Amino acid sequence: MNTYSLASRTLPLDDSWEVIVVGGGPAGSAAATAAAREGAKTLLIEANGALGGMGTLGLVPFFCGYADGEKFVARGLAERVRLEMIAGMPHEIDPEPDWLQFWPSIDPERLKRVYDEMVTEAGVTVLFHTTLASVETTEAGVEALIVANKTGLSALRGQVYVDCTGDGDLAVWAGAEFEKGDGEGNLQPATHCFLLTNVDDYVYEHASRSPEVQAREPIRKALKSGRYPLIVDLHACRRQIGPGTHGFNTGHVYEVDATDPMSVTRALMHGRQQAEQYRAALAEFYPGCENAFLAATGAVLGVRETRRILGDYMLTMQDYLARQSFPDEICRNAYNIDVHGTAPDPAAADKDHETFMREIRERVREYAPGESFGVPYRCLTPRGLRNVLVAGRCISTDRPVNGSVRIMACCLTTGEAAGLAAALAARDSGDVHDIDTEDLRRRLRGYDAYLP
Repeated sequence: MNTYSLASRTLPLDDSWEVIVVGGGPAGSAAATAAAREGAKTLLIEANGALGGMGTLGLVPFFCGYADGEKFVARGLAERVRLEMIAGMPHEIDPEPDWLQFWPSIDPERLKRVYDEMVTEAGVTVLFHTTLASVETTEAGVEALIVANKTGLSALRGQVYVDCTGDGDLAVWAGAEFEKGDGEGNLQPATHCFLLTNVDDYVYEHASRSPEVQAREPIRKALKSGRYPLIVDLHACRRQIGPGTHGFNTGHVYEVDATDPMSVTRALMHGRQQAEQYRAALAEFYPGCENAFLAATGAVLGVRETRRILGDYMLTMQDYLARQSFPDEICRNAYNIDVHGTAPDPAAADKDHETFMREIRERVREYAPGESFGVPYRCLTPRGLRNVLVAGRCISTDRPVNGSVRIMACCLTTGEAAGLAAALAARDSGDVHDIDTEDLRRRLRGYDAYLP
């Protein structure tokens, strides 16, 4: 590749911040809120025009992993998001919730407002349409961030930085070690979520909702028909999110690397074509979808994995199997191992769905009601980086456990812990590795975190 040397220049610098959070998805929104709530002057940078990440811009139609089958374990700010979300969705409110109540549906426009209000009330300053462009470091740690927006390039300096980019961009550009995918270049497939409206089988009542697994039968017929070449597997999750409106986390886009802009560009174009084929297939094979209208595809791609930052501790499959607890755990997670295959599995398309899912549960020892595992604070502290924390999908785990912690509920809980820790570090030495985790846990409990 040819190179180009930048001319020496001076950039405007804003060094007034104590905590700077990069990435405004669930982890970043919670991190910024927690830091500002603690009194730290906090800036939240988001590359798009709304907070919420996959739940808003990505159109994932429901939250998962909020509960252990008996009780909610994603609490604190995560609980606020859940409760404010369902308050505007009458079909989600039920005095005796079934398992679907633990996996609440998402109205993406309402969720945008929930996040806006949460960060604003805490005193966070938000910069939309602002992209991290470079990370400047010294021996003392990250010195400044270079960002790009409509004002051009500018520099931002804080005392502590929280990487909530999902891909670990800030940490990696600062020199953090990381692992990526399976180590051989294979990554889980992405999904380009979409919304269908004018669906006729919807009644706005909690009891009327059909399990999303019902969507798999028409997809099976579409596969066998040969008329929809972009439908290549049985991945089909759907949820009714409003009158006549269904959200689909359906279909896979394979061989996507979200750290490669050209790869993401190709995947988004492919995903939009794929979504239209799903609409057409559902109109043909799914009663009630005959007149369905493709209202929207995600503004961002649904990415399941890229980099995992190596922290002071790596959470492993053995920890998951042991339902492990840690003295420095900052949240509990009850979502099962969910690692999607790197290529379509033709055999799976011919298996009864219940048989297929039973085989998966046996392989990963699916959790029984009431079971969960702890996420230690040390998974949020990148090795060798003094003033950087990570939260969300890119925390320090092995690949299988990444398939559990990557969900939005766990991103919210790790984000809240990272933001609170960042505020404490900014107030003290600035070194995130020096945090008194007993004090951190005590403060999190004070904000209703689930830390038994």
